[in-house]
Amino acid sequence: MNHGISAVIYPVKDLDQAKTLYSKLLGAEPMVDSPFYVGWKVGDIDVGLDPNGHKSGLTGPVGYYQVDDIQATLQTLLDGGAQLLQPAKDVGGGMQVASVKDADGNILGIRQVR
Repeated sequence: MNHGISAVIYPVKDLDQAKTLYSKLLGAEPMVDSPFYVGWKVGDIDVGLDPNGHKSGLTGPVGYYQVDDIQATLQTLLDGGAQLLQPAKDVGGGMQVASVKDADGNILGIRQVR
């Protein structure tokens, strides 16, 4: 089951500069502040900065849909013509993420929290 977009992740090259900018934009300090991810909770949406996003093929912000079964959803997307960008991987805290590209090059993210 798809529960809608639960996160928007921005690939950034300068994490410290981006953290300062987004802290000002969001009016708060991040809830998660590590060398590999910085994130805020804005309402029901996680807003995150990924300093490795460009290396992973992200070209801009990616919306992540919350799903119950990441493997089944990933297979459904691939069967529907999507191209695998990042297979499902554990990113800590019981969360798995994956991403695909659609036929127009748009990146779709999915995530599952156990």
